[in-house]
Amino acid sequence: MIHIDKTLLDATTAEAKASARCRKNYNFHKEYSDTLQRLLNAMEPLSYIQPHKHEDPDKREVFFALRGRILVVEFDNEGNVVEHIVLDPAIGAYGVEIPEKTFHTIVSLESGTVAYEFKDGPYSPVDDKNFAPWAPAEGSPKAVPYLKKLIAGTGTTFTSNI
Repeated sequence: MIHIDKTLLDATTAEAKASARCRKNYNFHKEYSDTLQRLLNAMEPLSYIQPHKHEDPDKREVFFALRGRILVVEFDNEGNVVEHIVLDPAIGAYGVEIPEKTFHTIVSLESGTVAYEFKDGPYSPVDDKNFAPWAPAEGSPKAVPYLKKLIAGTGTTFTSNI
């Protein structure tokens, strides 16, 4: 039995805070070849995940907010926001399922945020994500300004000043 408790969330969050990317995964699946990928995704505000979709091979992705606040954004193929939601267990907004072939990103709005993520497997770094050509790459000097503009455009705010 795997326990998903405050101790595990705190440890994964501590690793995210120490990471240059400001996020850390804790994998429950044993191997990348598993047909269901399951993991904790601890994220800090301004950790940028370039919008992407899972296509060829097509994969669904599910996020549940265990702690904190997570902005989930869905885009059309040109980069326009189609829909967004803030997941926050304190207000009863728990999770979303992103269909295959759908551009999306997730953003931590609060320090200590942790999502439980499920995705169809297997995982292969070669073809796992199809990155949006209209969004800056992770690590680009344009990434954080893009992220801030995206957040502001949804009318969402960080819990604390960033």
